[in-house]
Amino acid sequence: MSSAGLLQPPRGMRDFYPDDMRRREAIFAAWREAAARFGFEPYDACVVETLDLLKRKGGEEIAEQLYTFQDKSGRDLALRAEMTPTLARLVAARQNELSFPLKWYAVAQCFRYERMSRGRKREHFQWNLDIVGESSVAAEAEVLAAAHCALGLLGLGDGQVVIHVNSRALLSELLSLAGIPPNGHAAVFLALDKRGKVEDATVKALLAETGLDPQCIEAALRMMTIGSLDEAAAFLGRESPALRDLRELLRLLSCYGLGPRDIQFDISVIRGLGYYTGIVFEAFDKAREFRAVFGGGRYENLLKQIGGRSLPAVGLGFGDVVIGELLARQSPTAVPPSDRDMAVTFMDDSQRALAMRLARQLRQAGCRVDLALTSERPKAFFSRAARSGFRRAVIIGPDEAQQGLARVKNLLDRTEETIRLPALNDGT
Repeated sequence: MSSAGLLQPPRGMRDFYPDDMRRREAIFAAWREAAARFGFEPYDACVVETLDLLKRKGGEEIAEQLYTFQDKSGRDLALRAEMTPTLARLVAARQNELSFPLKWYAVAQCFRYERMSRGRKREHFQWNLDIVGESSVAAEAEVLAAAHCALGLLGLGDGQVVIHVNSRALLSELLSLAGIPPNGHAAVFLALDKRGKVEDATVKALLAETGLDPQCIEAALRMMTIGSLDEAAAFLGRESPALRDLRELLRLLSCYGLGPRDIQFDISVIRGLGYYTGIVFEAFDKAREFRAVFGGGRYENLLKQIGGRSLPAVGLGFGDVVIGELLARQSPTAVPPSDRDMAVTFMDDSQRALAMRLARQLRQAGCRVDLALTSERPKAFFSRAARSGFRRAVIIGPDEAQQGLARVKNLLDRTEETIRLPALNDGT
C-alpha cells in the first residue's frame, strides 16, 4: 500500500474530524431526546457477537455480509450487522427478571461488508427503538411517532420524510390467495423485496428459483400493484386481521398528528429480513432521492429462536448515513454550532496562574472552557478562538491582572462585558 493509502480509512469506513463530530452528535442528540420524550430506556452491548447468533436467520443475504473472524481460542465471531439479534439475546438472558412491555433504545455502530452506494457504507451508526412484550399495534405507533419526533428535531418534519407501511401478514394472505403455499412465502418475500433495486426480469428469475410456476409468478407481481388498503380488501374479497391492524395503526398515528403527508400504505414495503412477521415500515425522503431513512417492523419469533420464550416485539432502525446526506442537502455548508463556551488565554507566564483560576471558576459554574497552554498575543488568540467555534473569549494581560478585571468578547455579536477576576489568594 502506498503512503497515501495509509492515510485513508479502510474502504467503506469513516473518520470523524471535529466538524464531522458536531454533525454526528447533533443527530445523536435528536435521537436521544426523542427516545427520552417517549419513555425509552437506553441500553448497549458488545460490538462483537458469536457468529451462531447472527446467523440464526440462516440463508439470508445479511449472513453473507458479516465481518467474521476467529479469536485466539478458535471461536467463530462477527461484528454485529444490526442490533435486533443482540437485543433478543439480552432480553432472553434475563427474561424472568425483566418487566414487560419494555421500551429500550440504543445508538450502536454496525458493520456490513456489502456493495457501497449512495447512502450506504460498510459501517454506520444506528438508532434502534424496540418495544418487547406488547401485541397491539400501539407499539408500532409508538416507535413510529418517536422516529417522526426525531425527524422534527432535526428540521425534517412537515412531510419532508414519508413513512411507508405494509404488513407481512397481509402479503402472506395475498400470496396464499395466489396459490403459493405458506412454506414458500419467505423466499418469495426475499425476491419481491428486490423490486426497484434490480430489473423485473431478475425478480422473475428469483421467483422462479423458489419453485413458482409462471402463473404464480404473475399473480405475485400483480398483487404488488395494489395501491390502497381498500384495493387490498377488494383483492382479498374481504377484510382481514392484517388489514384491520393497518387501519388501526393509521388511526393511532393520527392521534399523534401524523396524517397522509407523513404516512401511507405501500404494498412494496417488504423488508428482507426473515424475522419480520407483521406490520413493516420504511421511511423515505419525499422525492425518493435516497435509500430508506429508517425501517423496521414487528417480529414475534426471534426470542424463541435463540432460546427464550416467545414474546411479541416491534423494532425500528434509523441509520446516520442517509439522514446525514439529507441534512447536508438542506444546507451543504452548515455545521451545527459549537458548544464551546469560552476561550481563556494569557499574555505571559506571570498571568498563567490567574488564567487557570479563572478557567477553574468558569468550569465550576458549568461553562465549557478551553485554557491556552502557552501565552498568546491578542490578535492571534482572537483569530484562533473564532476559527475554533468559541462563543466568547478573554485574554489576561498585565493590565487585567493589576485591575482584577477583564473584558470578555462575544465572538458572535462583537459585544463585550466586564468580569471580575478571582484573587490569587482567595482559595478558589
